[in-house]
Amino acid sequence: MRRVILAIVTTAVALVLLLTFKTQTQSAGPAGSPASVVGSPAPGGTGTATAASPTGSKPAGSSPTPSGGTKTVTGTVAQTVYGPVQVKITVKDGRITAATAVQYPSGTPRDYQINSYAIPQLNAAAVAAGNAKIDSVSGATYTSGGYIASLQSAVDKAGIA
Repeated sequence: MRRVILAIVTTAVALVLLLTFKTQTQSAGPAGSPASVVGSPAPGGTGTATAASPTGSKPAGSSPTPSGGTKTVTGTVAQTVYGPVQVKITVKDGRITAATAVQYPSGTPRDYQINSYAIPQLNAAAVAAGNAKIDSVSGATYTSGGYIASLQSAVDKAGIA
């Protein structure tokens, strides 16, 4: 009888340990490696990502360009528990054609891991929705909240309904 109880308890403990085991899903490779995210800083960076534009760098805020009603607008910085988040959008003919997080938390490996997954999803959702009414990314609640706040600011500055 003791052996049966011991076997059941051992099996239960092993099952619990197996189910709670966490694997690394994203490798935090050096910038430029396939594991790194375009526009994201290397681990341990300052928390600011810079995206190269074909015409060079542009100042923050609203900056219309001569190409048929296209303008780039940067939202205000939203402070989160883990650091600042700021979004830049490109608007053409009243529609968001591109969204980029230009600033987000990346000071720790965990920040880098979370945001290398969340930021591309938030950028794609902003372009797909065409406004700031997007869902948060599970596991990146604070970053999502800051992203949405900054995105709303950029949408307001751009005059998109």
